[in-house]
Amino acid sequence: MYEHILFPTDGSSGAEAALAHARTLAETHNATLHIMTVLDTSSPHIGMTAAGPEGATTGMTAEEHDESESGMVNEEHNIESSLRERSQAIVDAAADEVDGVDTVTAVEHGPPHSAILDYVDENDIDLIVMGTHGRTGVERYLLGSVAEKVVRTSDVPVLTVRLGEDDS
Repeated sequence: MYEHILFPTDGSSGAEAALAHARTLAETHNATLHIMTVLDTSSPHIGMTAAGPEGATTGMTAEEHDESESGMVNEEHNIESSLRERSQAIVDAAADEVDGVDTVTAVEHGPPHSAILDYVDENDIDLIVMGTHGRTGVERYLLGSVAEKVVRTSDVPVLTVRLGEDDS
């Protein structure tokens, strides 16, 4: 039924909760599990907050920074290089968690929901399994929801896994 399952991750607890579901589905259907993160490049003032695979988040939940503050091209390049390394560490850590499952890792760039949907189209993905932070009210309105945008616009089924109180 499923040959290619996509697990987009930002390295957060919510994403980790969804990884178990993605792994089970990949094992059950003998599917390839595509693990990706997105470096949000939708604004020149957006970077990612990834601090590594120990529960940090990537560009899928971006944090503002002012590139003009550095005044040095090399420093900006070092920041971008560091962000790419952290993004790769996040997908590599997730891939290590699903040992025994055929995996593909990717770090994509752009607005997160668009990058996810582009990846789906380019890689014949049959199912998306992603975590959701379960934000509500003003926080959801101000921060938006990548999962919600993907659910509303995806042409393939999307399984969302909400971070439970026990998972935080």
